[in-house]
Amino acid sequence: MKTDSTLTANQKKYLRGIAHGLNPVIIIGSQGVTDSLMAELNKSLEHHELLKVKMAAGEREDRKAIIDYVISHSKAKLVQTVGKMFVIYRARAKNPELVLPK
Repeated sequence: MKTDSTLTANQKKYLRGIAHGLNPVIIIGSQGVTDSLMAELNKSLEHHELLKVKMAAGEREDRKAIIDYVISHSKAKLVQTVGKMFVIYRARAKNPELVLPK
């Protein structure tokens, strides 16, 4: 298991393939990122490892700020962003389910 903070292109491709069929688990509404949202996001990441997140924020800069905040505070890795959606990955602390390719 890689311990650095980046995913290889092959790993991102693999995770994007899995994420394609996922529905957003977390929806960031007009309130933005709250403590309770981050608690739910961390709980979901621990359970699923790979999450698709939808944002209501309209401006590109706002969306980038939200993504940066979520990534830094959840210690997840950004897999992909498409419009108002983004996909993040964080391996489970015990018994990770997703095995990343090299």
